[in-house]
Amino acid sequence: MANLNLGTEAASIPSQMKSSVLNCISLSDPDVEKSVALLKQACLDSGFFYIVDHGIPQDFMDEVFAQSKKFFDLSIDEKMKLLRNEKNRGYTPTLDEILDRDNQVDGDYKEGYYIGVEVPADDPQAEKPFYGPNLWPPEDLLPGWRQTMEKYHKEALRVARAVARIIALALELDGDFFDKPEMLGEPIATLRLLHYEGVNQTRGKMSNPSKGIFGAGAHSDYGLITLLATDDVVGLQICKDKDAQPQIWEYIEPLKGGFIVNLGDMLERWSNCKFRSTLHRVVTDGRERYSIAYFVEPSHDCIVECLPSCKSEETPPKFPPISCSAYLSQRYKDTHADLSTYTEHKA
Repeated sequence: MANLNLGTEAASIPSQMKSSVLNCISLSDPDVEKSVALLKQACLDSGFFYIVDHGIPQDFMDEVFAQSKKFFDLSIDEKMKLLRNEKNRGYTPTLDEILDRDNQVDGDYKEGYYIGVEVPADDPQAEKPFYGPNLWPPEDLLPGWRQTMEKYHKEALRVARAVARIIALALELDGDFFDKPEMLGEPIATLRLLHYEGVNQTRGKMSNPSKGIFGAGAHSDYGLITLLATDDVVGLQICKDKDAQPQIWEYIEPLKGGFIVNLGDMLERWSNCKFRSTLHRVVTDGRERYSIAYFVEPSHDCIVECLPSCKSEETPPKFPPISCSAYLSQRYKDTHADLSTYTEHKA
């Protein structure tokens, strides 16, 4: 796939850094073998690819971004009333998350909002981690906000399931492998709205890798796949070889109307490292940046273990089996601030 012409504003990539060329997969292409081949090569190469023709109208995508901005434009007092809870639903303030403790001097210079699968508080499932009711801004404060986000959540899950079917085929599995109830039949699917600050009067630009300041520190995602929609401001970078010294970082260019998709750690475990969960980070250039991430993990009780098609006598499993819930709980604990530090805001 050739480099995309995304406009002068989006393409303002620093001259000393290159952009990564990603495979582009159309969900409307009737040639399934072509899609499988493109995806498999992307999973072996970088773990990142574009998805287009996914069926979500551009005007609706624009509305989701507009509603996201309306929330982040609220006062900090209003946003803190919706501070994330122990189920990881709700608002995450700037510096709440630190993804790269070895290289960051503070946390991530971004704020976010978690929205999961809606599970009523009186449902027995709500007793499990990551299951429960969402936190929603008052309707009179942000009219139609909840309805927009719930619709987007359902649409993004539809797209994720379509992508997972191609991944299954690329792993020499039945196309419906990930459709099982213990996987994406009852997933832990989380929508996260993200806002990266622009230039701050006291802190300057919100990214300076040489000083350990990042919009989002280097990390790999936790689950199966992530669907990322972005505005036209560059910032996402990937490192294809995490063990290289020095690490080489490449920008991923935004693609209007499409998703940037990357693989998560669970898929790397399932595939015995055949498919890659790649390090990535966000380095902003002083402009505000908005993105919408959709993290797709299997169900709470799903056991993630090496797939039969990915192991042999020469390549035995590299990881022990682990439940999705246990893995996610530890990763969130490692990267988010303890909620007790916000006691004064909850009074």
